[in-house]
Amino acid sequence: MKILVETTVNAPIERVWACWTTPADIVKWNTASDDWHTTAATVDLIVGGQFTSRMEAKDGSMGFDFAGEYTQIEAPRLIEAVFGGRALRVEFAQVAGGVLVREAFDAEDTHPVEMQKAGWQAILDRFKRYVESAVG
Repeated sequence: MKILVETTVNAPIERVWACWTTPADIVKWNTASDDWHTTAATVDLIVGGQFTSRMEAKDGSMGFDFAGEYTQIEAPRLIEAVFGGRALRVEFAQVAGGVLVREAFDAEDTHPVEMQKAGWQAILDRFKRYVESAVG
């Protein structure tokens, strides 16, 4: 099953793309809640390149690596990747009011679909706030 999350970011597409693909930016926005954070990120933005984000609870109780491999890149419009045997497609489209960022990804079997969608949407909402505050 595919899950879809999206938002419109009021910023130039070049800035949206840069914030999505630059490790120094990723560690500032990539979290679903205030009690988690991303402590490190790497990006090798080429087909076959790897990406990782180390996500940890701020209290040190748990953490995990979100990692995968890029399978298609069309800067600044499209990123496709695989992670943990699942597929991810991220589209960036210029629309009235900014850039539509749309993520479609394969659901996993451990957590309810609604929880997965809410978590990914929360991260995307933080991305939007980060980019817009960095621009403004």
